[in-house]
Amino acid sequence: MEAKVISGGTRFTRLPRSYVRPESERPRLSEVSAFEHVPIIDLGCNDRSRVVHQVGDACRVYGFFQVINHGVSTEAVERMQEVAAEFFRLPVEEKMKLYSEDPTKTMRLSTSFNVKKEKVHNWRDYLRLHCHPLEKYMEEWPANPPTF
Repeated sequence: MEAKVISGGTRFTRLPRSYVRPESERPRLSEVSAFEHVPIIDLGCNDRSRVVHQVGDACRVYGFFQVINHGVSTEAVERMQEVAAEFFRLPVEEKMKLYSEDPTKTMRLSTSFNVKKEKVHNWRDYLRLHCHPLEKYMEEWPANPPTF
């Protein structure tokens, strides 16, 4: 039996088959080129069409980018990372209360986007939370850890 979440406490000696991608879907290091910089997108530039264009270009060319002047304080980001780490250190039984294979749920713990339909799962665990508007979704958030 394969674990529903990677952090489920199971120690693997072999990669479960449901996490093995076919050769044709695996990234090829020979095809990866070195970039000298990560695209930086400034959300504080007040030119929405420029930002949209930059995001599109960065996604097409690089597949990722860094955002600056987003308005979220360093302290808030650090606190979010601390609470997330606390959540993933919880006992398996506590975390599994939030597990769901339903991709439409606004709050769920899972390992892949759609576990029932995907043939190959992603080697990750994630906690999906909707946050906007805050007053609508906050009551769905986990009660543990208490700092959540």
